[in-house]
Amino acid sequence: MALSSIEKLIMSTQSTAYSILELAVVSEGNSIPETFKNALSLARRAEGLGYKRFWVSEHHNTISACSCSPPVVVGHLAAGTKSIRVGSGGVMLPNHSPLVVAEQFGTLGSLYPNRIDLGIGRAPGTDEATIAAIRSDFMEASRSFPSELEKIQRYFSKENETSSVRATVAEDVDVPLFLLGASSGSARLAAERGLPYAFASHFAASQLFNALETYRNEFKPSSTFAKPYAMAAVNVIIADTDEKAGSMFTSLLRMFVDLATKDQNYLQPPTEFTDKILSASKHPALQQMTKYTFVGSKDRVKAQLEEFLRKTAVDEVIAVTPTYDHQDRLRSYELLAEIMGEINAEKKLADPASEEKPLSPYEVNAGVVEI
Repeated sequence: MALSSIEKLIMSTQSTAYSILELAVVSEGNSIPETFKNALSLARRAEGLGYKRFWVSEHHNTISACSCSPPVVVGHLAAGTKSIRVGSGGVMLPNHSPLVVAEQFGTLGSLYPNRIDLGIGRAPGTDEATIAAIRSDFMEASRSFPSELEKIQRYFSKENETSSVRATVAEDVDVPLFLLGASSGSARLAAERGLPYAFASHFAASQLFNALETYRNEFKPSSTFAKPYAMAAVNVIIADTDEKAGSMFTSLLRMFVDLATKDQNYLQPPTEFTDKILSASKHPALQQMTKYTFVGSKDRVKAQLEEFLRKTAVDEVIAVTPTYDHQDRLRSYELLAEIMGEINAEKKLADPASEEKPLSPYEVNAGVVEI
């Protein structure tokens, strides 16, 4: 019997890339400068551990996350590292002028050649009152998202040299675009434009498989990407023991509860699994938000990730690890790198005769979430 396209994807021996999504979560007792310092510390460690890219999100009007200006943070991280790709995960385009975004990331691409990614999303990343403060015509910009995205693509093209409106610092600069999303609609747009696609399964899991199927089935090769490239974001908390990881996980659970109840709070230290936390964790909304959250020792999380990769066949996973203690987070990412190294080595051993086809610069740098 002939294999289906998804079965062929699942059986592929090509390595799965692994990356980091930085939310710049502020822990109770930490300052914003300390949070940015820790982000750079993590980016440097990730660079030595084989992570492909380090992205930062965009959120506004919250004390729990301080990544409200992705291009500024991206510049800070790129200046403090040497080779890892750095980018936005992502810029919420309806909050911004496409021209200004192109100028910002074109500048970054010129300062740090072949290292900058531009992940673009549609969600506001904040509440309604703040949306109005950011941009009075947000709803119109959101409805016009496909045409706003097209403007970004045009500003980065060499052909825009003859236009009356130009982002001169962006023209023909190598800054790959990625579309972030959490629905089949965003997957369809990414497929139509021939862009890599990242799904926000770290908090919005319901449409993951429909979106991946839509993206792969409807993908149209573009001048920069010959085939689909799918990424998925997952929450990952790994420690040397299941008990330690479970304790660390309580901070994330409480953060999700705060988000669901619109309660402004810093990331709290680990605690015991109280009746309140256990009850909240069983709520359908919270279970949906944490569906792709892998918690435990190295062996436990490896089994969970292997199952996730088998089912999704994504080209890249991008891990989110909000832990209260910075050293715990560094250790979690060290263990994740070990897991991914083992998974990729085992895939190659399963078919030693296979050779990975060399990728183009865009494919090497491609990789993706709506946040």
